[in-house]
Amino acid sequence: MENQRVRWSSQSKLVVLILLLGLAFYLLYRFSEVLPPLALAVILAYILTPAVNFIQQRLKLRRGVAVFLVYLGLLLGLGGLLGGVIPVLVSQWNALNLDVQRFLQSVNTILERRLEFAGISINLERSFESLLGSLQGVLEPVFGHTLGFAIELITSVVWLIFIFVVSFYLVKDMDALRQWSENVVPPAYREDTIRLRGEINHIWASFFRGQLVLALVVGTIFSIIGLVLGLPFPLAMGLLAGLLEFLPSVGHGIWLTIAALLALFAGSTWLPLPNWVFMLILIGLHLVFQQFDLNYLIPRIIGRSVHLPPLVVILGIVTGALLAGVLGILLAAPTIASARVVGRYLYANLFDLDPFPDNLVYPLPPPNPHWWRTAYQRAFRWLTGKIFPSRSQ
Repeated sequence: MENQRVRWSSQSKLVVLILLLGLAFYLLYRFSEVLPPLALAVILAYILTPAVNFIQQRLKLRRGVAVFLVYLGLLLGLGGLLGGVIPVLVSQWNALNLDVQRFLQSVNTILERRLEFAGISINLERSFESLLGSLQGVLEPVFGHTLGFAIELITSVVWLIFIFVVSFYLVKDMDALRQWSENVVPPAYREDTIRLRGEINHIWASFFRGQLVLALVVGTIFSIIGLVLGLPFPLAMGLLAGLLEFLPSVGHGIWLTIAALLALFAGSTWLPLPNWVFMLILIGLHLVFQQFDLNYLIPRIIGRSVHLPPLVVILGIVTGALLAGVLGILLAAPTIASARVVGRYLYANLFDLDPFPDNLVYPLPPPNPHWWRTAYQRAFRWLTGKIFPSRSQ
């Protein structure tokens, strides 16, 4: 008679689970420096996988050859882009240096005035000099260590090579990794795992691939509008607008604040308008574009899979910045959306509900044909309220 295999008791399983969780948290803490580059490698692999699949199917190539061609094209494209954009940005930076001098002169003119408030005289110039002194004391140690900067540069290059190499093998071995992850899961939970992976995969695909397209479109539109209006440094401001599209709900506000200050102090490069009028025109056009972006571009390019309330996004961005810096800010929205999917699944299983009530593929909402009407009304109310304030104000 064969001996029956001894099964672990519930207490033994619980102890092993706690030990494994403790080991996992220790490894995360011990190798925390590797997590941001590893996350960037996964993101890069996630973005490039569709292009590799397309080339492999169309040209009937081996997986490794298709991955090599895509990465070679990426490197050549980045090299050409940097070669064409950097000289323009350098020239705009030189112009920015001149405009900064003019801006500082305007600030000095304003600071020479003394403010009287409730019988108290405030010397703005002295307060500003104290602030600059404190800021200089903070920045001098940062910019004074040339050797430290060189070491940081070399470290960044090494991490960049690490990101490309890891992402290369992730894309190359994607099918094997997917099959391995499915085999690890017990058969009873395999179907649920595949469906959860499908929903989360849709969220991250919509965010990264759609966000890249959206950033390119928005950056191009803002660069053209900046050139037409005479906004200083239109290419840099367009690039900034595209990057800020990765911050849902708050990116528009950040760009508008920077552009409004730039328009107020620098004005248009060719429109014969007072600076404050140019700033109001820029704000009104941005309010119109914001409605176009929210009601047409985002629904058509990204969809509603990452649609979150603004308060949730802001809290997620702050939390991500505290936990992971810039990377945490960029990944806040899709991480929260993925946690929402997992949380819904856990909640449904706790209360014996259907964990998958919706379809895996979210339908894209139809564009709002009257977005321009809402944008016009908001911009008109804002501008008229600023120029002709009500008596109650």
